[in-house]
Amino acid sequence: MFKKELRKIYKAKRKELSPNQKLEMEQEIYNQIFELNFSEIQVVHLFLTIRKYDEINTQPIINFLNKNNKTIVVSKCDFDNNTLQHFILDKNTQLEVNSWGIPEPVNAKEIHPKEIDLVFVPMLISDENNYRVGYGKGFYDGFLAECKPTVKTIGINFFKPISKIKDIHKFDVALNQIIYPKK
Repeated sequence: MFKKELRKIYKAKRKELSPNQKLEMEQEIYNQIFELNFSEIQVVHLFLTIRKYDEINTQPIINFLNKNNKTIVVSKCDFDNNTLQHFILDKNTQLEVNSWGIPEPVNAKEIHPKEIDLVFVPMLISDENNYRVGYGKGFYDGFLAECKPTVKTIGINFFKPISKIKDIHKFDVALNQIIYPKK
């Protein structure tokens, strides 16, 4: 299938999840993340949940990373050129929801993508080659291209990967790993 079709299908599938299904699926995802080896990881980029899009609640992951003394980085969108700026999320960081429903930092210290060790990437669906379908603006593909070559990338998603996304292009970045509920 093509990205445009997949985007429509998986946005609808996400909306169809009951609150209980979503909670069970999130718990499975959290368990897999909490079992990862973070010994070589210090700086972790994580997306903040866009509630109106029924995204995975990332607050338990933030709590886990804080408890394990990791530096957490979140982004701010520049919709004029579809890029992201990155900021450290700590106890003093204030967040404001932008006009797109995305929580963003307003008073945080900026950090360069090359300082990030691990990026958790949001998605609607992925394929068996670890390519992903997002919302179609290219924010994350551009961001990942700015990261150091050794950055670890993990997509988190509610759904099992499909066999193949048909319209992968040269700017798409395959992720290192996809985490989704296995049950």
